[in-house]
Parts: sequence; C-alpha cells; structure tokens
Amino acid sequence: MRVIGLISGTSVDGIDAALVELDGQGYDLTVSLVEGLAYPYPDELRRQILALCAGEAIALDQLAALDDAVAQTFAAAAQALLAQAGPADLIASHGQTVFHRPVGRPARPDQGPAQLAYTLQLGRGVAIAQQTNLPTVSNFRQADIEAGGEGAPLAPIVDLCLLSHPTERRCVQNLGGIGNVAYLPPWNRQGSAPKVLGWDTGPANSLIDIAVHSLSAGALTYDVDGAWAAQGVPCLPLISRWLEHPYFTQPPPKSTGRELFGWDFFNRCRQDAQEEGLAPQDLVATLTEFTAASVAHEYRTFLPALPDRLLVCGGGSQNPVLMACLQAQLPEIVVQTTDAVGVSANYKEAIAFAVLGYWYRQGFPGNLPTVTGASRSVVLGQGHNIALPR
Repeated sequence: MRVIGLISGTSVDGIDAALVELDGQGYDLTVSLVEGLAYPYPDELRRQILALCAGEAIALDQLAALDDAVAQTFAAAAQALLAQAGPADLIASHGQTVFHRPVGRPARPDQGPAQLAYTLQLGRGVAIAQQTNLPTVSNFRQADIEAGGEGAPLAPIVDLCLLSHPTERRCVQNLGGIGNVAYLPPWNRQGSAPKVLGWDTGPANSLIDIAVHSLSAGALTYDVDGAWAAQGVPCLPLISRWLEHPYFTQPPPKSTGRELFGWDFFNRCRQDAQEEGLAPQDLVATLTEFTAASVAHEYRTFLPALPDRLLVCGGGSQNPVLMACLQAQLPEIVVQTTDAVGVSANYKEAIAFAVLGYWYRQGFPGNLPTVTGASRSVVLGQGHNIALPR
C-alpha cells in the first residue's frame, strides 16, 4: 500500500509530506520512502497559527476558517506530492497542533480522578479527503487520550519497528519545535516487543526559532545552519537556572508544547540574558546549548541506562551547532542523524504517521502505554471515506 504521511510540527515551518510504500502486518513491516517534500505555509497562515499558539484570542468563526485553511494547505501538500511521485492509496494526516494540555495527575488519591489530557490539531481530515478524493485518517491522538494517556509522543512505536537493533540500546531523538525521545532496548524483531520508553524532553527548536525571529525583527524564522549560535558564547549559569524548571524534574510519561516552552518562557530567558549583558548571538547560543543540555539531563535522569547510539531527526538535526552541542553533552554516546541508518531525518515523523495510518486500516494498535501513560493499547485515528474490513 502507498500511503502519504502529513505533519506540521510545533515549529510551524510548513508541512512535511512523505509517500511511503508499506507491506506486512503489525510490527512485521516493510517500509520504503518513495519521495518526500516540504510544503511551506503561506506567510499569513503561518502568522495566524503562531498567534493562536501564543494564546491570541480568536472568534469561533475565525477558528473555523483557520481550520479550513490548514486543511486546504495539507491537501495541497498531498496533491503536490502526488503530482511529483505518483498515486497513493491513503493519506494519514497528523494536522497542526495549536494547543496541548497534558494529563493532570492528582498529587494524592483523595484528590479525585486525574483530568483527561486535551489536544487540538487543525486541518480536519474530512476536508483533506474531500479535496484529494483519497481516504484519509486523521485525529490520531484522541483515542490514546480517551484511554487516559497524553496523546503524545506517538512516534516511538514506529521507531521501534524502523530503528531498533539486535544488540544496541538506541535513543531516537526528534528535534522539532519540541524534543521527544524513544528509548529502544535491543530487539532482534523476533517474539514480543521490548519495553519502549518515550516522552517529550522539552524545547528543541521552539525557543531558538522565537529568538532568531524576534532578534532579526522578523527577517528570519530559524537559525540557518546554526549561524547565530556559532557567533555567540553560551552562558552556563543561565542554562543551569533554566534547567530548574519543574518540567525537568517531572518523571515520564510526560509531554509538552509551546504552551510551556513558547513566548512566555522565551521572554523570561530574554530578560535573564539582558540582566547578564548577553549579546543577541550569545542568547541564541545559550538557548541552543540549553536544548542540548535538557536532552542530556532527561537521559541521565530518567533512562535505565544511556544508549549506545543516539539517532537524531527533525529540523534540529540540520543544525550543526546543536548537533555538536548534543555530542559534547553526551560524549560517551555515538550521535548521528537517522539518515546514517537508512531513515530520512527530514521525513521520519511524516513516515511515522503514514505507518500509523496503515495500522489504522489493519485495526492494529498504534500507541504505547509505557510512553503515553494510557491504560491500554488502542487503534489510533479517525477514518474519512474509509470502509474498514469486517
């Protein structure tokens, strides 16, 4: 089956689209990337999404129009890929996250039941199905939330199938707007799957992108090739102070978003930097080192053992300064991109949602309770124009 996976992450830098050839059942998968493309958001649409993520008020009719505009852009990304790479049988769309509230866990049993997580992705699948005339799976996070999970992260189960190794312990670290990790024990693909761990490690590109956009007066949207960070000097005392944030002491399962590591957090960082007399490049360098330090802190605090190999994907994998910081923070580990082991670092997340859409068609569970905190394994997604097998 040929499946298109679509996702725009918390960096809101556009839509990653991957056409994937899939065969097999459940974990026994053959996965091949046919072609991928990055489809940018129109500038005004990106501005509206970022404003909503930052907490700007919006009327319901404007929210509906924004939802439609995101769906139209996702459909256009799929159509561009179809024109470039040939036909597909199915679309699996993650959509655009604009709000994420993790599970609220009571401190004591007598405080009542935990609050369900809440998450909102724009770009409704039914509109994508209508515009592309292809069956579409969307709304992947809701079933896990209904089972008591956080609805995130969802990629670790796919990482297990694509990137685990018979003898190595591996971590797969996505560096999108927010960072997330999958810890993969050795597995020879025989018998039952091992216990996979995973959670959001904290900010990845979100704070760096905000800093560069702000400090360049809107001329840049991200730190191209780490150029700003390369010109600055990190302030280590500030990094230590920022790592005291309660998120970094909260044990997994846990997930986060721009609600925690967005404009409000950045404004505090900028104020700290001004008090320390940092130049703009020093602030970007400090935020870049902070991202790497937060990943290393999470590994050393919560993993049962450090991995033998760290495989990085997402936009941050293309930032050589951030990659060098990661290697320096974890000198005992081999740090590479997922490209080194045959999985595209740019399109790994889009590939993951193509797999989750394929599993939806098979009725195969797509979440990992050890990762999301859900009470059980569940099939993920909502189908549009799909007749499921009986």
